[in-house]
Amino acid sequence: MRASALSLGLTTTATATAASPLRVQVLMFDGVEEQDFIAPVEVLGLAGKISGALRSTLVSTDRPRTVTCTYGTQVKVPNAWSPADADVLVVPGGGYANRTGPGVHQLIGDRAFLRRLTESKALPVGICTGTMILSAAGITRGRNATTHSGAKADLAAQGATVVNARVVDDGDLVTGGGITSGLEVALWLVERFVGAEVAQRTETVLEYERRGTVWRR
Repeated sequence: MRASALSLGLTTTATATAASPLRVQVLMFDGVEEQDFIAPVEVLGLAGKISGALRSTLVSTDRPRTVTCTYGTQVKVPNAWSPADADVLVVPGGGYANRTGPGVHQLIGDRAFLRRLTESKALPVGICTGTMILSAAGITRGRNATTHSGAKADLAAQGATVVNARVVDDGDLVTGGGITSGLEVALWLVERFVGAEVAQRTETVLEYERRGTVWRR
């Protein structure tokens, strides 16, 4: 039986290998913020190419389809979300200020989806207001987490302990604050599961230096 992310990385010891790569799914939906998902896709894709120890795919909430992002970018998503086929599920945000339009609120209001999210064995990773989707599913209640500054009060009101850090790693829950935090979150996932050397090489190729704090339980 394949080890889940929950057993792969509760310490910072790298455990994913080319023989047993970490399977990451990035959740896509209408109204998703472009930067929220593309930063993890870029980082994880490059780290996977460098190491062979990581495989990432885009998945739609329901079926293979084309999603329209916050600023009109259309992305063809070839796969439907299959919880059993992922060790890590990255949940980006988008559209939090628009409660009636496309974006996170459509998922927050989807009880069947939230139930599936709660039952998933994959490590949940919230990017920006994607954390609020995890919150709606009850995943952040009583946990250390972060989100976009404009949603932190809501996150706290829903029972999370809000930590003002760029990345918050609470063991079997990882969250990032702000739209561009997907860069730091994804690089931290690479470091945690694949190793610091691959994370550093990924930064070098991207010509990007991580900023902010990774808060760890």
